[in-house]
Amino acid sequence: MTSCCGCCSVRTKYACSKCSVTAALIQTVLRDVLDCVGYTNVSIIAADGDWSIAAAMLENPCLNDAVEVIGVHYPGTQTVKEALLTEKKLWSSEDYSTFNDDIGAGCWACILNQNYVNGRMTSTISWNLIASYYDNLPFGRDGLMTAEEPWSGHYVVESPIWMTAHTTQFTQPGWFYLQTVGNLTHGGSYVALTDSKGNLTIIIETMTHNHSQCIRPPLPHFDVSPQNATFQLIGYFAHLTDLQVWYSKLDFETKKDTLFQRSSPVNVYNGSFTLKLDVDEVYTITTVKTGQRGSYPEPPKSRRFPKNYSDDFTVGNNPPFSEAPYFADQTGVFEYFRNSTDNGPHAFTLRQVVPERPVTWVRDADQTISIIGDYSWADLNVSCDVLIETPITGGVFVAARVDQGGGSVREAKGVFYWIYANGTYKVTNDIGGQRVLAEGLSGTREGVWYTLTLSVKGYLATGMLNGYPLWKNAVVLEPKNGWAALGTLSFEYAQFDHFEVNAE
Repeated sequence: MTSCCGCCSVRTKYACSKCSVTAALIQTVLRDVLDCVGYTNVSIIAADGDWSIAAAMLENPCLNDAVEVIGVHYPGTQTVKEALLTEKKLWSSEDYSTFNDDIGAGCWACILNQNYVNGRMTSTISWNLIASYYDNLPFGRDGLMTAEEPWSGHYVVESPIWMTAHTTQFTQPGWFYLQTVGNLTHGGSYVALTDSKGNLTIIIETMTHNHSQCIRPPLPHFDVSPQNATFQLIGYFAHLTDLQVWYSKLDFETKKDTLFQRSSPVNVYNGSFTLKLDVDEVYTITTVKTGQRGSYPEPPKSRRFPKNYSDDFTVGNNPPFSEAPYFADQTGVFEYFRNSTDNGPHAFTLRQVVPERPVTWVRDADQTISIIGDYSWADLNVSCDVLIETPITGGVFVAARVDQGGGSVREAKGVFYWIYANGTYKVTNDIGGQRVLAEGLSGTREGVWYTLTLSVKGYLATGMLNGYPLWKNAVVLEPKNGWAALGTLSFEYAQFDHFEVNAE
């Protein structure tokens, strides 16, 4: 492929000769390719880490021209002078990631303001928006709201949602921050935004240190106390006479929060108004009159994952989705599959479809695994039909009491019942297969469907193959509980069908 090197003087097959290696990777391989195929309006945000790319951009015009936005993760509301010198847009392209209780709401209210006040970042992106994954996985409930029970439909609109509304209900993309923003005399901060068409929105927060702790980085100590704050409107806004008011109070003493409520308009005299501010409050003062709290139906009642659950993965030829309900892939990808070689009981299956290890965010497991169920499960039976597709080196498993996932899945313990294409089986206490509880011959090979049944009760585990005992009474001292799971020995194709779990 020939590069369309725009800012560099020499066209080469792989890179522009004036560019550094980093710049070539971004500007030549990505920016130039996007431009060559007509995506000139697609911008590059870099580098989703720390601020170090800013210094490189100042030194390298190719890199500087390629990057539209400097995006950083968890900046702690601070920026660096090199980033400001680039005169690029600055974003906190991943932030928050904090448990969504009232302290999480305080964190979110604080950084939504202070990322601009302290760091001149004009976008703050929450990871994640909705906590829709098993609660005992890493970062449980680290979303602005919670919806982690698809089997019941239960959800919770948590307090961080209403902190968001103080900004998003009264601004739109294309508004810009006024430069007259900053910190309040006795703690807290304020920002002001306008659409350049006469509208003004001011957001004020007075979150105290202990009630606004984000997961990272730790905040330095600061003090906030009750105060009167006077705001003077000048220029175009000096003529305003009244402004809409929306108010929230995180009440850590009474536990009775006030969340995003409309208050009486504030009267403006000679372009000035004063607010009496307490701690742990958020105010929105605005000309925008379209704000509304909205409403939602009462969510279904919360309930545990069913103790008896089965899935035969029969969804037809063109399902509107590719993943089976309630399975949560931790490594690998498990998708519905139309097995054209079998028009019988295994015409529709669940298949692991990633055949080689990808570039990973963390040090994921070398095995693929998808978990399901209730983390509290201790005594249970797991049964599944399995098909190994890789000759000799292939292998699959079913598991119970799996205790870890996400970025910690490599260290997951549990009871893992493996069969291999080389005619053997193994029972291990960990996903890596280092702690062997039982092993022997199974007669299994690739291309043949087998039914694996794993039973765990108390300290003992037993396994069956095609309904006949293969091993029994393996001693399991830990873990005491965890999810059910299925997976493969490596990143390889394999199929699963007629999954069933029964917990006591």
